[in-house]
Amino acid sequence: MRTNNSVILALTFTIMSAGVTMALDYVVVETGLETCFDNFVEIPCPAEGEPFYGQDAQYQGIPFAYQDNNDGTITDHNTDLMWQKTPNLGNKLTWNEAFDYADTLTVGGHADWRLPTIKELLSLADFTGNINTMTPYIDTNYFDFEYPDTTDGDRIIDAQYVSSTQYVETIFHGDEGFFGFNFADGRLKCYPILNGPNGVPRWYVRCLRGREDYSINSFVDNGDGTISDLATGLMWQKSDDGEARNWEDALSYSANLELAGYDDWRLPDAKQLQSIVDYSRPAPAIDTVFGTMDDEGWFWSSTTFYEHPRDAMYVAFGRAVNYRGIDVHGAGALRSDPKSGDPDEYPFGRGPQHDEVRIYNYVRCVRSEGATNIGDDRSSIQRPDQISISQNYPNPFNANTIIRYSIPSASAVAIDIYDILGYKVETLIQAKQQAGYHQIVWNADLVPSGMYFYRIKAGGYTETRKMVVLK
Repeated sequence: MRTNNSVILALTFTIMSAGVTMALDYVVVETGLETCFDNFVEIPCPAEGEPFYGQDAQYQGIPFAYQDNNDGTITDHNTDLMWQKTPNLGNKLTWNEAFDYADTLTVGGHADWRLPTIKELLSLADFTGNINTMTPYIDTNYFDFEYPDTTDGDRIIDAQYVSSTQYVETIFHGDEGFFGFNFADGRLKCYPILNGPNGVPRWYVRCLRGREDYSINSFVDNGDGTISDLATGLMWQKSDDGEARNWEDALSYSANLELAGYDDWRLPDAKQLQSIVDYSRPAPAIDTVFGTMDDEGWFWSSTTFYEHPRDAMYVAFGRAVNYRGIDVHGAGALRSDPKSGDPDEYPFGRGPQHDEVRIYNYVRCVRSEGATNIGDDRSSIQRPDQISISQNYPNPFNANTIIRYSIPSASAVAIDIYDILGYKVETLIQAKQQAGYHQIVWNADLVPSGMYFYRIKAGGYTETRKMVVLK
């Protein structure tokens, strides 16, 4: 979906931390896909229980929300980051030169430009890109982009943009590398810092400025086989089941998973899955809160590779190797593989680096109340039809618990905590909020064990539920 700056996000979250109300710190923007696919071609989006149900296009995420400031800068209202509108077109740089370029940039009258991290860079990716139709993987209504000049020896797909994220291991035969995203072909992978033996500049640079804490996760082990990321509002399956599946079976497994009392699990889209990569770690590049993982573990996303529908995108948390087992793209790469078939049909891999083809990849499911299943109709986002507040989770709890609630229209909302004698312990929120699904985290470190009550008041509606602090 191309950006429409008039779109107002209907699905929002609120988190309470140390008595302060704030928006989610790490907003994972949607991929842009609006169409569904089987193993080969576009299809009508399937209904629940049908093959290929639960893919990317069937869940409405957080839409792109850009603003052109008319001074060479673009503001992303999802991430609160400001971007350089026009990159270094026609003047490719080395990775080291890119840092100097950012340090001396003064676009828009600002002098605090920097290189993006790889997660910041991926936030711009629009996965409706298609090299076959010369449609880049970025919204050109806002961002300037051009394909390379092939008369200079570049390929048409050589539109790789640098990030500041250096790979903690090495690629090929000991080369140091950094992660970048290719806005021509939609791949995220590790590139050599030295650009090959001659050190020829090869990279484009798009700088940004603003907050430096975007994309920092805040994981909580819920003790029931799930991990909550309080920064993104996503809940994850803590451990995969150890079984590799093709893409269709991965979708089916996710749609039918029942875990920790929830049955609304799904296969994550490419951006959601990449959000839990930990680029500070060697393979497997994921926080140890998720337990152990194969150091060459590759995991399916629900995102079809739009320009080649026989492929779906995966994240290599382990080393992204070629058919010889050499790490060519780095742990944390975002690539694509065939959805079906026999990997033995690719004895020498695919592509210039002869990437290993597995077809059978692992699955780690996700859920959230911030992405609503809308089946095969993406014409509108489903909003809650009534005010409601859910039972807190976990319950009983020791320190933190999550309270989820929904409001069908903009309302003044108050949520208070009371002890068993009816005395007010704390006001979690008292403010006007937009329609949608919300959540609050209550930290009970300062109260003793016992029974407590939480009450919501909104639009004339009142409901009270009980919870137990157990220390």
